[in-house]
Amino acid sequence: MAKRDMNDLLKRRMSATQQAAEVTVGDEAYETLFQGKPVLAASKFCDLPLKRLCPFFTADIGFHPYPPEKLKAFSQQLAGQGIYERIIVRPIPESEDYEILAGHNRTEAWRLTGHATIPAEVVNADDARAVSIAVATNLLRRQDLTIIERGKAYRALLDENNRHGQRDANQKETTFGDSRQKLEQVIDDETFGENRQRYNARKLVADFFGVTEYEIRKAIKLAGLIPPLADILENSPRKLPIACAELIADYDAATQQAFVEMCFIEDYTLNKAAMQSIVHTCPPPSAKHQDLFAAWRQARARETQRRAAPPKKISFDRRKFAPYLERLGSDKEIEELFLEFLRQRVN
Repeated sequence: MAKRDMNDLLKRRMSATQQAAEVTVGDEAYETLFQGKPVLAASKFCDLPLKRLCPFFTADIGFHPYPPEKLKAFSQQLAGQGIYERIIVRPIPESEDYEILAGHNRTEAWRLTGHATIPAEVVNADDARAVSIAVATNLLRRQDLTIIERGKAYRALLDENNRHGQRDANQKETTFGDSRQKLEQVIDDETFGENRQRYNARKLVADFFGVTEYEIRKAIKLAGLIPPLADILENSPRKLPIACAELIADYDAATQQAFVEMCFIEDYTLNKAAMQSIVHTCPPPSAKHQDLFAAWRQARARETQRRAAPPKKISFDRRKFAPYLERLGSDKEIEELFLEFLRQRVN
């Protein structure tokens, strides 16, 4: 076999392994989070028309496509070597279209090469399995995700887990029929179970993706920022320190808009001390813009006053005085000598 053919065969085998890994990892995420195996059916392998493919829309998983230059480079790579790895899709009910679960960038890059169809693996997946595959492949394959992108992915998984629990609760409610006492017991159990499930789900997600629960809580919280603030945090972090963003995320969307204006004030950077003062004066979740700016101006005024005040403690670079201090006695004697010098200078 020629060397080029051998390399091509190896690439196809590696891609097939990667392809299987995407679905496998997604199903492992499903089993971990939902504590059960997904309902599986045989996948279908075929070439699908690009015009029949839709981006993932079941949940906001924080996916951002490659920027134009990176997508163009990827397209040139595929044009030269071909596409070895199928995308993963699922059928959209009552249509001839398909929802992409994994392979958005492959799809767009392949489209740029001028092709009309793309190799695909069609899987039968309910929403829970679809979210699991989409999130797992996005989080594990792309290491350059921002904290907000990760937060949206975690949130999508946890939201789907919550919906999954509610569906189970509704099924139990129907099963017990007209028995009021049993029904109330189920509701009580589910209320307790839902809180426990939410905690357990976060821990399961943290363990599966190798992060801490604190990282997940923080990422999900920052995912609650309105788009303009999220854009500043991701692309101009100097204008919005992450410690300030965490505090801002406690406010509702309308209130957050005021902080967008603060971030673009010239010669000023919002800091944690000012934010803590604002939060103390105008506690979340909502506040009027004029009250926020009044609290912000007060915080800045105190900060300016504090900087202008003389230091409470005078310190010196001891190394500069070392040659002289060695000839003197204790620190107390040095202090008395210095005070005497100042008295003489003032008088």
